[in-house]
Amino acid sequence: MSPIPLHADRGISLVRGEGCYLWDSEGRRYLDLMTNYGVNLLGHAHPAITDAIQKQAAILTNAHQSFGSPARDDFIEALAAILPPALTRISFGNSGAEAVEAALKYARVATGRTGIVATHRAYHGRTFGALAATADAKYREPFAPMLEGVRHVPFDNLDALEQALDDSIAAVIIEPIQGEGGVRVPNDGYLQGIRERCDAHGALLIGDEIQTGFRTGAPLACTREGVVPDILCLSKSIANGLPLGVTVTTEAVSERVPKGSHGSTFAGNPLVCAAGAATLRVLADEALHDEARRLGERFQQRVRALNLPQVREVRGRGLMLAVELKKPATPVIKAMQERGVLVLPGGSTVIRFLPSILIESDEVDQGLEALVDAIHVAR
Repeated sequence: MSPIPLHADRGISLVRGEGCYLWDSEGRRYLDLMTNYGVNLLGHAHPAITDAIQKQAAILTNAHQSFGSPARDDFIEALAAILPPALTRISFGNSGAEAVEAALKYARVATGRTGIVATHRAYHGRTFGALAATADAKYREPFAPMLEGVRHVPFDNLDALEQALDDSIAAVIIEPIQGEGGVRVPNDGYLQGIRERCDAHGALLIGDEIQTGFRTGAPLACTREGVVPDILCLSKSIANGLPLGVTVTTEAVSERVPKGSHGSTFAGNPLVCAAGAATLRVLADEALHDEARRLGERFQQRVRALNLPQVREVRGRGLMLAVELKKPATPVIKAMQERGVLVLPGGSTVIRFLPSILIESDEVDQGLEALVDAIHVAR
C-alpha cells in the first residue's frame, strides 16, 4: 500500500527535529523556515512542550468532551489569558479547516442567514464548507459544485465588500493577512472597515487567524487595529505540532448555538490540550512578539537593500514573510533545499517564510544567504 499522491514529493524523509533545524534520513541538517506550514512556531522538540506531552501521555490521552478534563481546562485558561475579553466561548476541533467549518455553522445558526462573504486569494481549508470559502479554482473545481451562498470579493477592497453585503449574509470571513494567497498584507483601516460594515448590515465577522495567530508580532493580527471578531478560528501553532483547532466566539453567538449541533470524537483531548497549554504559556511572553516584529522588519529591509533584479516585492509582518519573484518560485525553493534551507510557496512566483518565533538573527541571515544564492543559480 502507498499514499494517494496528493502532495508534491520534496524528495527527502525527515526523521528528527531540534529547535529551528530538521534532519533527514541521510543525516543532513536543514534550517526549517516553513515549520510544517506554520505549525511548529516554537521549533522542534521544545523542552516545555515535550515535557507536557510526555507527562500527559503517561496519564490519559483521550477523554470525550462530554467528560471534564483538567488538561482541557488548563488550555482554556491559558488561551483566555491571551485573547480579547469579549471572546468567552470555545469549541474544539482537530485542524484549521474544522475550526472554519464550526465557524460557518455557528454564523448561520446565530444569524438565521445562509450567505458568506470571503475574498479572492483566500484560503480557509479543504473540507466542503471551508473549501467553498477558499477562492483558488485549483482547490475547488475538482469537487464542484460548492456549498451555495458564498460570494468572493477582492481582498483589501471595502467598496466591493459593501456591494456584496445584504440581509442574506450571515458572516464575512477574513484572513487578516492572506497566507496561502501570497502573504498579502492589507492597508491600514481595512479590518476596521470590515468590522464597521458587518455591524451595519447585521453580519458577523469571522477572523481566520489559523496562520497569522502568534506569528505577526502580536498574539492576534486583527487586534493591531483594535478589531475583535465575533468568531475567531485558531489552529496550526497553538499546540506546536499536535493537531488542535479551536473556534472561539462571543457570548452573543454561543447562546444561539443549539446543544448537540457540532462535535468531534478526538477534539480537545487531554494530550493535545496539554501541549497547547504549554505552547500558549510560552507564547504569552510579549518579548517574543517584539523580537518577531524586529526580525521580520530586518529581513525585509535586508532583502530590499540587495536590489535583486529577480525580486518583485518583499512583504509580510513579523515572521510571516514572502518574497515575490519575477520568475517561478519552485526552482528557487528546490535550490534552497539543496543548500539546506526549507521554505514553501505562496503562489507560483512567491516564496513564503514561516520560521519559528524562536529563530535567531544568524539563522535568519543563513536563510537569506541561501535565498540569494538560489535565486542566482535556479533556472
